[in-house]
Amino acid sequence: MQIAVTTPTGNVGRHVVATLVRAGVRPRVLLRDPARLDPAVRDEVDAVRVDQYDADTVAAATRDVDALFWVDPSTASPDPLADYARATSAVVRAVTENGIGRVVFQSSVGAEKRGGAGEIDGLALTETALDDTGVDVTHLRCGYFFTNLELQLDAVRAGHLQVVLPLDQPMAWVAPRDIAEVAVTRLLSAEWSGRCVQAVHGPADLTWSEVAETLTSATGRRIGVERVSDDAMRTQLGRAGMPDKMVEAVLGMSTGLRGDFVPEQPRTIHSTTPTTLAAWAYDHLRRRIEDAS
Repeated sequence: MQIAVTTPTGNVGRHVVATLVRAGVRPRVLLRDPARLDPAVRDEVDAVRVDQYDADTVAAATRDVDALFWVDPSTASPDPLADYARATSAVVRAVTENGIGRVVFQSSVGAEKRGGAGEIDGLALTETALDDTGVDVTHLRCGYFFTNLELQLDAVRAGHLQVVLPLDQPMAWVAPRDIAEVAVTRLLSAEWSGRCVQAVHGPADLTWSEVAETLTSATGRRIGVERVSDDAMRTQLGRAGMPDKMVEAVLGMSTGLRGDFVPEQPRTIHSTTPTTLAAWAYDHLRRRIEDAS
């Protein structure tokens, strides 16, 4: 079986590649710069230089592929939803033109809303477009990545996180490695077909207050969290250099999932994964904080 993997150096993709290699698969990895691959896997994969926004190169790179792990690439312009549309067009063309039999797509909790969730709306677009192809597809509806905390490393080091969600609103938190394990299981399994939605909710739903307590215990640093207004967060993101549409896309991922939002897939044995935030923070975040000190 020929399996192609996008974003093979990303938080999830690098674990997908390593797990496939351990399973005896030589994956075809698609990325902008093959030099960024982990030296340990370079001789174990077939690397193809690809711009995921370029439908021609994506189609060429996925010829003879049986299964595809697709992650929409990081946005590259001031209009993130337009970028998602371009990437969606590229994967749809590749799937239809090359007759790719199955796709595992990294989506997100909130994509089921189909609108009103900021950048997640771009993932919803990809979901519906892949559904329309008739390909066997599994959408991984993932919770909030532990690694998103690394994007706020300065705030974590300062011991002061700011969020726009209510501090007592629980949500799914998940380790990227666990997402990769689910993705590889789906890529290698012959026991499913058609359109599937697989939630990946991590081990427990956590509030931001619980997250702050967990990080304090795991890192040995007092870390607090404060809820700020949408306008205050909008101003912060703008001052950080984000264009207006990007600000709204990022903010919408939180504001769109507030209130009475409940994920379409409940927490069950199928959606629960093992790695805890405490374990991840102790193993990874604590080291990142120390390295930055």
